[in-house]
Amino acid sequence: MDSAAVPQVIFVGSGINSLVGAALLAVRGKRVLVLERNDRFGGCIRTEELFPGYRHEVMASWYPLFTGSPGYAELKPALERAGLRFLTPDYTTGWVAPDGRGIALRQDLDDAARRIDAVAPGDGTAIQAMAADLFGRDAALTFGLLGGDPYGWPLMKLLWSEWRQRGTDGLLAYAGGAMENFRRWSHRTLRSDMARALMAPWTLHSGLGPDDATSALIGKLTFAAVVSGGMPVVQGGGSRLVEALAAVIRQHGGDLVCNAQVDRIDTQGQGRKRRATGVRLADGRSHAASESVVCSVAPGQLYGRLLPDAPPVVRERAEAFQHGRGDMQIHFALNAPPAWKEPELLKVPLVHLTEGMEQVCTSVTEANNGLLPARPTLGIGQPTAADPSRAPEGGWILWIQMQELPSHLRGDAAGEIAVPADGRWNEAVREAFADRVQARLEQVMPGLAERIVGRRAYSPADLERLNCNLVGGDPYGGLCSPDQFFRLRPFAGADGARGHRTPLANVFHIGASTHPGPGLGAGSGYQIAQRLAPG
Repeated sequence: MDSAAVPQVIFVGSGINSLVGAALLAVRGKRVLVLERNDRFGGCIRTEELFPGYRHEVMASWYPLFTGSPGYAELKPALERAGLRFLTPDYTTGWVAPDGRGIALRQDLDDAARRIDAVAPGDGTAIQAMAADLFGRDAALTFGLLGGDPYGWPLMKLLWSEWRQRGTDGLLAYAGGAMENFRRWSHRTLRSDMARALMAPWTLHSGLGPDDATSALIGKLTFAAVVSGGMPVVQGGGSRLVEALAAVIRQHGGDLVCNAQVDRIDTQGQGRKRRATGVRLADGRSHAASESVVCSVAPGQLYGRLLPDAPPVVRERAEAFQHGRGDMQIHFALNAPPAWKEPELLKVPLVHLTEGMEQVCTSVTEANNGLLPARPTLGIGQPTAADPSRAPEGGWILWIQMQELPSHLRGDAAGEIAVPADGRWNEAVREAFADRVQARLEQVMPGLAERIVGRRAYSPADLERLNCNLVGGDPYGGLCSPDQFFRLRPFAGADGARGHRTPLANVFHIGASTHPGPGLGAGSGYQIAQRLAPG
Protein backbone atom coordinates (compact mmCIF):
# COMPACT_ATOMS: atom_id res chain seq x y z
CA MET A 1 0.00 0.00 0.00
CA ASP A 2 1.21 3.51 -0.82
CA SER A 3 2.45 4.96 2.49
CA ALA A 4 0.92 8.31 1.52
CA ALA A 5 -2.51 6.66 1.61
CA VAL A 6 -2.09 5.17 5.09
CA PRO A 7 -3.76 7.37 7.70
CA GLN A 8 -1.49 8.75 10.38
CA VAL A 9 -4.26 8.78 12.99
CA ILE A 10 -7.31 6.50 13.22
CA PHE A 11 -10.28 7.55 15.36
CA VAL A 12 -12.53 4.78 16.68
CA GLY A 13 -16.03 6.21 17.10
CA SER A 14 -17.49 9.35 15.56
CA GLY A 15 -18.91 11.36 18.47
CA ILE A 16 -18.22 15.07 18.72
CA ASN A 17 -14.82 14.55 20.37
CA SER A 18 -13.62 12.32 17.54
CA LEU A 19 -15.02 14.57 14.82
CA VAL A 20 -13.54 17.75 16.27
CA GLY A 21 -10.21 16.07 17.05
CA ALA A 22 -10.02 14.60 13.54
CA ALA A 23 -11.03 17.89 11.90
CA LEU A 24 -8.39 19.82 13.84
CA LEU A 25 -5.70 17.30 12.94
CA ALA A 26 -6.76 17.29 9.29
CA VAL A 27 -6.63 21.10 9.11
CA ARG A 28 -3.19 20.96 10.73
CA GLY A 29 -1.92 18.56 8.04
CA LYS A 30 -2.48 15.06 9.45
CA ARG A 31 -4.07 12.24 7.44
CA VAL A 32 -6.97 10.96 9.53
CA LEU A 33 -9.54 8.17 9.30
CA VAL A 34 -12.71 8.02 11.39
CA LEU A 35 -14.39 4.62 11.82
CA GLU A 36 -17.99 4.33 13.08
CA ARG A 37 -19.77 1.07 13.95
CA ASN A 38 -23.27 2.48 13.26
CA ASP A 39 -24.86 3.46 9.96
CA ARG A 40 -24.33 7.19 10.59
CA PHE A 41 -21.75 9.48 12.13
CA GLY A 42 -22.21 11.73 15.13
CA GLY A 43 -22.49 9.59 18.26
CA CYS A 44 -25.11 11.33 20.44
CA ILE A 45 -25.80 13.94 17.75
CA ARG A 46 -28.66 12.39 15.82
CA THR A 47 -31.34 14.38 13.98
CA GLU A 48 -34.26 12.34 12.63
CA GLU A 49 -37.59 13.09 10.97
CA LEU A 50 -39.61 11.09 13.46
CA PHE A 51 -42.86 12.40 11.95
CA PRO A 52 -43.32 13.89 8.46
CA GLY A 53 -41.93 17.42 8.40
CA TYR A 54 -40.65 17.34 12.01
CA ARG A 55 -36.88 17.14 12.57
CA HIS A 56 -36.16 15.93 16.12
CA GLU A 57 -32.89 15.74 18.05
CA VAL A 58 -33.07 12.18 19.33
CA MET A 59 -30.33 12.75 21.90
CA ALA A 60 -28.14 15.89 22.16
CA SER A 61 -29.70 19.22 21.29
CA TRP A 62 -28.03 22.35 22.73
CA TYR A 63 -24.55 23.72 21.96
CA PRO A 64 -23.44 26.39 24.48
CA LEU A 65 -20.34 24.36 25.39
CA PHE A 66 -19.33 23.92 21.76
CA THR A 67 -19.80 27.52 20.60
CA GLY A 68 -17.61 28.66 23.50
CA SER A 69 -14.91 26.03 22.94
CA PRO A 70 -11.37 26.51 21.54
CA GLY A 71 -12.04 23.76 18.99
CA TYR A 72 -14.96 25.68 17.50
CA ALA A 73 -12.97 28.94 17.54
CA GLU A 74 -10.32 27.32 15.34
CA LEU A 75 -12.70 25.47 13.05
CA LYS A 76 -15.40 28.14 12.79
CA PRO A 77 -14.36 29.62 9.40
CA ALA A 78 -14.15 26.16 7.78
CA LEU A 79 -17.43 25.03 9.33
CA GLU A 80 -19.24 28.14 8.14
CA ARG A 81 -17.90 27.59 4.63
CA ALA A 82 -19.41 24.10 4.89
CA GLY A 83 -22.79 25.67 5.60
CA LEU A 84 -22.99 25.45 9.41
CA ARG A 85 -25.08 28.09 11.20
CA PHE A 86 -25.97 28.42 14.89
CA LEU A 87 -29.14 30.13 16.06
CA THR A 88 -29.36 31.61 19.56
CA PRO A 89 -32.77 32.75 20.87
CA ASP A 90 -33.17 35.76 23.16
CA TYR A 91 -34.32 33.52 26.02
CA THR A 92 -32.26 30.83 27.75
CA THR A 93 -33.93 28.87 30.52
CA GLY A 94 -36.74 28.92 33.02
CA TRP A 95 -38.68 27.01 35.65
CA VAL A 96 -42.29 25.95 35.92
CA ALA A 97 -44.18 24.38 38.82
CA PRO A 98 -46.93 21.80 38.22
CA ASP A 99 -49.54 24.48 38.98
CA GLY A 100 -48.29 26.54 36.02
CA ARG A 101 -46.39 29.23 37.92
CA GLY A 102 -43.09 29.92 36.25
CA ILE A 103 -40.27 32.26 35.36
CA ALA A 104 -38.55 32.86 32.02
CA LEU A 105 -35.01 34.21 31.72
CA ARG A 106 -33.39 36.05 28.84
CA GLN A 107 -29.74 35.82 27.77
CA ASP A 108 -28.67 38.52 30.21
CA LEU A 109 -27.47 37.94 33.78
CA ASP A 110 -28.43 41.43 34.91
CA ASP A 111 -31.93 41.05 33.51
CA ALA A 112 -32.19 37.59 35.09
CA ALA A 113 -31.23 39.05 38.47
CA ARG A 114 -33.95 41.68 38.18
CA ARG A 115 -36.57 39.12 37.17
CA ILE A 116 -35.66 36.79 40.04
CA ASP A 117 -35.55 39.65 42.57
CA ALA A 118 -39.05 40.67 41.47
CA VAL A 119 -40.50 37.38 42.73
CA ALA A 120 -37.82 36.38 45.25
CA PRO A 121 -36.30 39.57 46.70
CA GLY A 122 -32.56 39.28 47.22
CA ASP A 123 -32.05 36.00 45.38
CA GLY A 124 -31.45 37.61 42.00
CA THR A 125 -28.77 39.80 43.56
CA ALA A 126 -27.22 36.76 45.26
CA ILE A 127 -27.12 34.83 41.98
CA GLN A 128 -25.61 37.86 40.24
CA ALA A 129 -22.86 38.02 42.89
CA MET A 130 -22.25 34.28 42.52
CA ALA A 131 -21.82 34.66 38.76
CA ALA A 132 -19.48 37.62 39.23
CA ASP A 133 -17.20 35.43 41.38
CA LEU A 134 -17.36 32.53 38.93
CA PHE A 135 -16.51 34.65 35.90
CA GLY A 136 -14.25 37.05 37.75
CA ARG A 137 -12.15 36.14 40.80
CA ASP A 138 -12.38 32.36 40.32
CA ALA A 139 -12.55 32.17 36.53
CA ALA A 140 -8.91 31.32 35.79
CA LEU A 141 -8.76 28.58 38.41
CA THR A 142 -12.20 27.08 37.71
CA PHE A 143 -11.90 26.99 33.93
CA GLY A 144 -8.24 25.96 34.12
CA LEU A 145 -9.16 22.95 36.26
CA LEU A 146 -12.29 21.96 34.35
CA GLY A 147 -10.99 22.53 30.84
CA GLY A 148 -7.20 22.28 30.91
CA ASP A 149 -4.88 19.30 30.78
CA PRO A 150 -4.72 17.91 34.35
CA TYR A 151 -1.18 16.67 33.70
CA GLY A 152 0.16 19.63 31.75
CA TRP A 153 2.72 22.20 32.82
CA PRO A 154 0.31 25.14 32.26
CA LEU A 155 -1.90 23.80 35.06
CA MET A 156 1.06 23.62 37.41
CA LYS A 157 1.87 27.24 36.60
CA LEU A 158 -1.76 28.21 37.19
CA LEU A 159 -1.83 26.52 40.61
CA TRP A 160 1.44 28.19 41.56
CA SER A 161 0.08 31.58 40.53
CA GLU A 162 -3.18 31.04 42.42
CA TRP A 163 -1.29 29.90 45.52
CA ARG A 164 0.78 33.07 45.46
CA GLN A 165 -2.40 35.16 45.28
CA ARG A 166 -4.58 33.18 47.70
CA GLY A 167 -2.16 31.37 49.95
CA THR A 168 -2.65 27.83 51.21
CA ASP A 169 -5.76 28.70 53.21
CA GLY A 170 -7.28 30.46 50.22
CA LEU A 171 -6.74 27.46 47.95
CA LEU A 172 -8.19 25.13 50.58
CA ALA A 173 -11.23 27.40 50.90
CA TYR A 174 -11.71 27.24 47.13
CA ALA A 175 -11.38 23.45 47.19
CA GLY A 176 -13.94 23.20 49.98
CA GLY A 177 -16.40 25.32 48.01
CA ALA A 178 -15.81 23.22 44.90
CA MET A 179 -16.66 20.04 46.84
CA GLU A 180 -19.85 21.43 48.41
CA ASN A 181 -23.24 20.08 47.42
CA PHE A 182 -25.95 22.27 45.92
CA ARG A 183 -28.46 21.80 48.72
CA ARG A 184 -26.11 23.20 51.36
CA TRP A 185 -24.93 26.10 49.21
CA SER A 186 -28.46 27.05 48.19
CA HIS A 187 -29.80 27.03 51.76
CA ARG A 188 -26.93 29.26 52.82
CA THR A 189 -27.18 31.64 49.85
CA LEU A 190 -30.76 31.72 48.57
CA ARG A 191 -33.90 32.63 50.50
CA SER A 192 -36.65 31.27 48.29
CA ASP A 193 -37.75 27.82 47.19
CA MET A 194 -38.38 29.27 43.73
CA ALA A 195 -34.76 30.26 43.18
CA ARG A 196 -33.57 26.85 44.38
CA ALA A 197 -36.06 25.12 42.06
CA LEU A 198 -34.84 27.25 39.16
CA MET A 199 -31.19 26.26 39.63
CA ALA A 200 -31.29 22.75 41.14
CA PRO A 201 -32.14 20.85 37.91
CA TRP A 202 -28.94 22.09 36.32
CA THR A 203 -26.98 19.78 38.62
CA LEU A 204 -28.58 16.89 36.71
CA HIS A 205 -26.90 17.93 33.46
CA SER A 206 -23.66 16.29 34.57
CA GLY A 207 -25.36 13.25 36.06
CA LEU A 208 -25.20 14.58 39.62
CA GLY A 209 -27.98 15.45 42.06
CA PRO A 210 -28.32 18.38 44.49
CA ASP A 211 -27.05 16.24 47.40
CA ASP A 212 -23.90 15.05 45.59
CA ALA A 213 -20.44 16.43 46.25
CA THR A 214 -19.37 19.12 43.73
CA SER A 215 -22.98 19.68 42.64
CA ALA A 216 -22.93 23.29 43.90
CA LEU A 217 -20.06 24.20 41.58
CA ILE A 218 -21.53 22.32 38.61
CA GLY A 219 -25.03 23.70 39.17
CA LYS A 220 -23.86 27.29 39.61
CA LEU A 221 -21.47 27.16 36.67
CA THR A 222 -23.90 25.52 34.25
CA PHE A 223 -26.78 27.83 35.16
CA ALA A 224 -24.68 31.00 34.97
CA ALA A 225 -23.00 29.95 31.72
CA VAL A 226 -26.36 29.23 30.06
CA VAL A 227 -27.96 32.50 31.17
CA SER A 228 -24.95 34.57 30.12
CA GLY A 229 -23.98 32.64 26.98
CA GLY A 230 -27.32 31.48 25.64
CA MET A 231 -28.69 28.19 24.31
CA PRO A 232 -27.61 27.95 20.66
CA VAL A 233 -28.92 25.25 18.34
CA VAL A 234 -27.76 24.17 14.91
CA GLN A 235 -29.96 25.55 12.15
CA GLY A 236 -31.75 22.57 10.61
CA GLY A 237 -30.63 20.11 13.30
CA GLY A 238 -27.45 18.87 14.95
CA SER A 239 -26.70 16.47 12.10
CA ARG A 240 -25.76 19.57 10.09
CA LEU A 241 -22.82 20.00 12.47
CA VAL A 242 -21.81 16.37 11.88
CA GLU A 243 -22.03 16.92 8.13
CA ALA A 244 -19.94 20.09 8.34
CA LEU A 245 -17.22 18.44 10.43
CA ALA A 246 -17.14 15.49 8.03
CA ALA A 247 -16.83 17.89 5.10
CA VAL A 248 -13.87 19.66 6.73
CA ILE A 249 -12.15 16.31 7.36
CA ARG A 250 -12.61 15.18 3.77
CA GLN A 251 -11.63 18.54 2.28
CA HIS A 252 -8.29 18.21 4.07
CA GLY A 253 -7.53 14.69 2.88
CA GLY A 254 -9.16 12.63 5.64
CA ASP A 255 -11.88 10.02 5.39
CA LEU A 256 -14.79 8.66 7.41
CA VAL A 257 -16.33 5.18 7.16
CA CYS A 258 -19.57 4.03 8.81
CA ASN A 259 -20.75 0.43 9.31
CA ALA A 260 -17.18 -0.25 10.39
CA GLN A 261 -17.14 -1.93 13.80
CA VAL A 262 -13.63 -2.08 15.21
CA ASP A 263 -13.12 -5.40 17.01
CA ARG A 264 -9.59 -4.89 18.23
CA ILE A 265 -6.48 -2.79 17.97
CA ASP A 266 -3.59 -4.50 16.20
CA THR A 267 -0.28 -4.19 18.02
CA GLN A 268 3.35 -5.20 17.79
CA GLY A 269 6.18 -5.34 20.31
CA GLN A 270 6.23 -6.24 23.98
CA GLY A 271 5.98 -4.43 27.30
CA ARG A 272 6.66 -0.71 27.24
CA LYS A 273 7.68 -0.92 23.56
CA ARG A 274 4.31 -2.30 22.47
CA ARG A 275 2.58 -0.06 19.96
CA ALA A 276 -0.58 -0.01 17.87
CA THR A 277 -0.16 -0.58 14.16
CA GLY A 278 -3.82 -0.20 13.19
CA VAL A 279 -7.22 -1.74 13.82
CA ARG A 280 -9.14 -4.83 12.72
CA LEU A 281 -12.87 -4.74 11.93
CA ALA A 282 -15.56 -7.29 12.74
CA ASP A 283 -15.86 -8.19 9.04
CA GLY A 284 -12.15 -9.03 8.80
CA ARG A 285 -10.99 -5.82 7.14
CA SER A 286 -8.06 -3.99 8.67
CA HIS A 287 -6.76 -0.43 8.58
CA ALA A 288 -3.17 0.55 9.33
CA ALA A 289 -2.24 3.70 11.25
CA SER A 290 1.27 5.06 10.88
CA GLU A 291 1.20 7.13 14.09
CA SER A 292 -1.71 6.77 16.52
CA VAL A 293 -5.10 5.25 17.33
CA VAL A 294 -7.59 7.37 19.25
CA CYS A 295 -10.61 5.67 20.85
CA SER A 296 -13.76 7.57 21.78
CA VAL A 297 -15.41 4.76 23.74
CA ALA A 298 -16.42 3.84 27.28
CA PRO A 299 -13.66 2.23 29.39
CA GLY A 300 -15.39 -1.16 29.22
CA GLN A 301 -15.31 -1.03 25.43
CA LEU A 302 -11.65 0.01 25.32
CA TYR A 303 -10.24 -2.54 27.75
CA GLY A 304 -12.86 -5.25 27.37
CA ARG A 305 -12.90 -5.43 23.57
CA LEU A 306 -10.31 -3.28 21.81
CA LEU A 307 -7.40 -3.93 24.20
CA PRO A 308 -8.44 -7.10 26.07
CA ASP A 309 -4.84 -8.00 26.89
CA ALA A 310 -4.11 -4.74 28.69
CA PRO A 311 -2.36 -5.15 32.07
CA PRO A 312 -4.65 -6.74 34.69
CA VAL A 313 -4.68 -3.68 36.96
CA VAL A 314 -5.91 -1.52 34.08
CA ARG A 315 -8.66 -3.97 33.16
CA GLU A 316 -9.72 -4.21 36.81
CA ARG A 317 -10.07 -0.45 37.10
CA ALA A 318 -11.96 -0.25 33.81
CA GLU A 319 -14.37 -2.93 35.08
CA ALA A 320 -14.83 -0.96 38.31
CA PHE A 321 -15.66 2.26 36.44
CA GLN A 322 -19.16 3.32 37.47
CA HIS A 323 -21.81 4.50 35.04
CA GLY A 324 -24.58 6.74 36.28
CA ARG A 325 -28.35 6.83 36.14
CA GLY A 326 -30.28 6.26 32.96
CA ASP A 327 -31.66 8.99 30.73
CA MET A 328 -35.00 9.00 28.94
CA GLN A 329 -36.28 11.19 26.14
CA ILE A 330 -39.76 11.79 24.79
CA HIS A 331 -40.36 13.67 21.55
CA PHE A 332 -43.67 15.33 20.77
CA ALA A 333 -44.66 16.70 17.37
CA LEU A 334 -47.45 19.26 17.77
CA ASN A 335 -49.71 20.91 15.21
CA ALA A 336 -49.60 24.18 17.18
CA PRO A 337 -47.49 25.69 19.98
CA PRO A 338 -48.51 24.50 23.47
CA ALA A 339 -50.79 26.72 25.57
CA TRP A 340 -48.48 27.35 28.54
CA LYS A 341 -50.29 28.70 31.60
CA GLU A 342 -47.33 31.10 31.79
CA PRO A 343 -47.29 32.37 28.15
CA GLU A 344 -43.74 33.77 28.22
CA LEU A 345 -42.38 30.24 28.65
CA LEU A 346 -43.24 29.60 25.00
CA LYS A 347 -40.14 31.65 24.12
CA VAL A 348 -37.75 29.64 26.31
CA PRO A 349 -35.60 26.91 24.71
CA LEU A 350 -35.26 24.80 27.88
CA VAL A 351 -37.63 24.92 30.86
CA HIS A 352 -37.37 22.64 33.90
CA LEU A 353 -40.56 21.38 35.52
CA THR A 354 -40.32 20.42 39.19
CA GLU A 355 -42.06 21.14 42.47
CA GLY A 356 -38.76 22.25 43.99
CA MET A 357 -35.21 21.32 44.89
CA GLU A 358 -36.42 18.77 47.44
CA GLN A 359 -38.41 16.99 44.75
CA VAL A 360 -35.33 16.85 42.50
CA CYS A 361 -33.43 15.24 45.39
CA THR A 362 -36.28 12.78 46.00
CA SER A 363 -36.44 11.74 42.34
CA VAL A 364 -32.68 11.19 42.24
CA THR A 365 -32.90 8.98 45.34
CA GLU A 366 -35.81 7.02 43.87
CA ALA A 367 -33.87 6.40 40.67
CA ASN A 368 -30.72 5.44 42.58
CA ASN A 369 -32.86 2.86 44.39
CA GLY A 370 -34.13 1.43 41.11
CA LEU A 371 -37.55 3.07 41.24
CA LEU A 372 -39.37 4.97 38.53
CA PRO A 373 -39.73 8.49 39.98
CA ALA A 374 -43.27 9.47 40.94
CA ARG A 375 -42.66 13.11 39.99
CA PRO A 376 -39.68 13.21 37.59
CA THR A 377 -37.87 16.44 36.81
CA LEU A 378 -38.65 17.33 33.21
CA GLY A 379 -36.28 19.20 30.96
CA ILE A 380 -38.76 20.65 28.46
CA GLY A 381 -36.91 21.60 25.32
CA GLN A 382 -38.51 23.78 22.64
CA PRO A 383 -36.06 23.75 19.72
CA THR A 384 -38.62 25.41 17.46
CA ALA A 385 -38.43 28.49 19.70
CA ALA A 386 -34.94 28.94 18.26
CA ASP A 387 -35.29 27.26 14.86
CA PRO A 388 -38.82 27.25 13.36
CA SER A 389 -37.51 25.30 10.35
CA ARG A 390 -37.56 22.09 12.44
CA ALA A 391 -41.37 21.80 12.06
CA PRO A 392 -44.00 22.52 9.39
CA GLU A 393 -45.46 26.02 9.41
CA GLY A 394 -47.44 26.51 12.60
CA GLY A 395 -46.08 23.28 14.12
CA TRP A 396 -44.01 22.80 17.27
CA ILE A 397 -41.63 20.29 18.82
CA LEU A 398 -41.24 19.36 22.47
CA TRP A 399 -37.97 17.62 23.43
CA ILE A 400 -38.39 16.11 26.90
CA GLN A 401 -35.40 14.81 28.85
CA MET A 402 -35.37 13.05 32.22
CA GLN A 403 -32.01 12.47 33.89
CA GLU A 404 -33.19 10.65 37.03
CA LEU A 405 -34.15 7.19 35.85
CA PRO A 406 -32.88 3.75 36.88
CA SER A 407 -31.01 1.59 34.41
CA HIS A 408 -32.26 -1.51 36.23
CA LEU A 409 -35.85 -1.45 37.43
CA ARG A 410 -36.88 -2.52 40.93
CA GLY A 411 -40.29 -0.88 41.08
CA ASP A 412 -42.33 2.28 40.73
CA ALA A 413 -42.23 4.93 43.44
CA ALA A 414 -45.87 5.78 42.69
CA GLY A 415 -46.96 2.15 42.84
CA GLU A 416 -48.76 2.40 39.50
CA ILE A 417 -46.49 0.81 36.88
CA ALA A 418 -45.64 -2.88 37.03
CA VAL A 419 -42.00 -3.59 36.21
CA PRO A 420 -40.76 -6.91 34.77
CA ALA A 421 -39.14 -9.47 37.06
CA ASP A 422 -35.86 -9.24 35.17
CA GLY A 423 -35.66 -5.48 35.83
CA ARG A 424 -35.26 -4.63 32.16
CA TRP A 425 -36.94 -1.76 30.40
CA ASN A 426 -39.58 -2.85 27.88
CA GLU A 427 -42.11 -1.11 25.69
CA ALA A 428 -44.92 -1.40 28.23
CA VAL A 429 -42.92 0.30 31.00
CA ARG A 430 -41.57 2.93 28.64
CA GLU A 431 -44.98 3.93 27.32
CA ALA A 432 -46.63 3.84 30.75
CA PHE A 433 -43.95 6.17 32.09
CA ALA A 434 -44.32 8.38 29.01
CA ASP A 435 -48.04 8.61 29.85
CA ARG A 436 -47.07 9.83 33.33
CA VAL A 437 -44.82 12.47 31.82
CA GLN A 438 -47.50 13.58 29.36
CA ALA A 439 -50.02 13.96 32.20
CA ARG A 440 -47.44 16.05 34.05
CA LEU A 441 -47.04 18.27 30.99
CA GLU A 442 -50.80 18.69 30.69
CA GLN A 443 -50.76 20.41 34.09
CA VAL A 444 -48.72 23.31 32.67
CA MET A 445 -49.89 23.07 29.04
CA PRO A 446 -53.68 22.52 29.12
CA GLY A 447 -55.02 20.86 25.98
CA LEU A 448 -51.68 19.35 25.00
CA ALA A 449 -53.22 16.02 23.93
CA GLU A 450 -55.35 17.73 21.24
CA ARG A 451 -52.22 19.22 19.66
CA ILE A 452 -50.15 16.03 19.46
CA VAL A 453 -49.32 14.79 15.95
CA GLY A 454 -46.99 12.09 17.24
CA ARG A 455 -45.06 10.91 20.30
CA ARG A 456 -41.86 8.86 20.38
CA ALA A 457 -40.22 7.76 23.62
CA TYR A 458 -36.71 6.39 24.15
CA SER A 459 -35.99 4.51 27.38
CA PRO A 460 -32.47 4.13 28.83
CA ALA A 461 -32.29 0.73 27.12
CA ASP A 462 -33.31 2.26 23.78
CA LEU A 463 -30.60 4.89 24.06
CA GLU A 464 -27.96 2.27 24.82
CA ARG A 465 -29.06 0.36 21.72
CA LEU A 466 -28.50 3.52 19.66
CA ASN A 467 -25.05 4.10 21.18
CA CYS A 468 -23.23 1.31 23.03
CA ASN A 469 -21.20 3.87 24.99
CA LEU A 470 -24.37 5.01 26.80
CA VAL A 471 -24.04 2.14 29.24
CA GLY A 472 -27.37 1.64 31.00
CA GLY A 473 -28.65 4.73 29.22
CA ASP A 474 -26.13 6.96 31.05
CA PRO A 475 -25.60 9.95 28.70
CA TYR A 476 -22.62 11.33 30.64
CA GLY A 477 -20.01 8.63 30.09
CA GLY A 478 -19.92 7.60 33.74
CA LEU A 479 -20.49 9.17 37.14
CA CYS A 480 -18.94 12.62 37.52
CA SER A 481 -18.34 12.06 41.23
CA PRO A 482 -15.01 13.32 42.67
CA ASP A 483 -13.49 9.82 42.48
CA GLN A 484 -14.10 9.77 38.71
CA PHE A 485 -13.34 13.33 37.73
CA PHE A 486 -10.42 15.58 36.76
CA ARG A 487 -7.15 13.63 37.22
CA LEU A 488 -9.18 10.58 38.27
CA ARG A 489 -11.25 10.34 35.07
CA PRO A 490 -11.76 7.60 34.02
CA PHE A 491 -9.73 6.16 36.92
CA ALA A 492 -6.50 6.64 38.86
CA GLY A 493 -3.38 6.08 36.79
CA ALA A 494 -2.35 2.45 36.47
CA ASP A 495 0.43 0.80 34.46
CA GLY A 496 0.67 3.57 31.89
CA ALA A 497 -3.06 4.35 31.73
CA ARG A 498 -3.58 7.92 32.93
CA GLY A 499 -6.02 10.50 31.64
CA HIS A 500 -6.03 10.21 27.85
CA ARG A 501 -3.06 7.85 27.85
CA THR A 502 -3.34 4.07 27.74
CA PRO A 503 -0.70 1.37 28.37
CA LEU A 504 0.25 1.70 24.69
CA ALA A 505 2.22 4.85 23.98
CA ASN A 506 0.39 5.62 20.71
CA VAL A 507 -3.17 4.66 21.75
CA PHE A 508 -5.27 7.40 23.32
CA HIS A 509 -8.62 7.47 25.10
CA ILE A 510 -11.09 10.35 24.61
CA GLY A 511 -14.82 10.94 25.00
CA ALA A 512 -17.20 11.67 27.88
CA SER A 513 -15.54 9.03 30.07
CA THR A 514 -12.32 11.04 30.05
CA HIS A 515 -11.36 14.55 31.17
CA PRO A 516 -12.96 17.09 30.91
CA GLY A 517 -16.06 14.88 31.00
CA PRO A 518 -19.47 14.98 29.31
CA GLY A 519 -21.15 17.59 27.16
CA LEU A 520 -20.80 18.88 23.63
CA GLY A 521 -17.70 20.99 24.25
CA ALA A 522 -15.39 18.50 22.47
CA GLY A 523 -12.78 19.13 25.17
CA SER A 524 -11.01 15.78 24.98
CA GLY A 525 -11.01 15.88 21.18
CA TYR A 526 -9.34 19.28 21.29
CA GLN A 527 -6.81 18.16 23.89
CA ILE A 528 -5.77 15.10 21.89
CA ALA A 529 -5.35 17.25 18.78
CA GLN A 530 -3.11 19.57 20.79
CA ARG A 531 -1.05 16.58 21.89
CA LEU A 532 -0.66 14.99 18.44
CA ALA A 533 -0.24 18.18 16.38
CA PRO A 534 -0.02 21.31 18.54
CA GLY A 535 -1.87 24.20 16.94
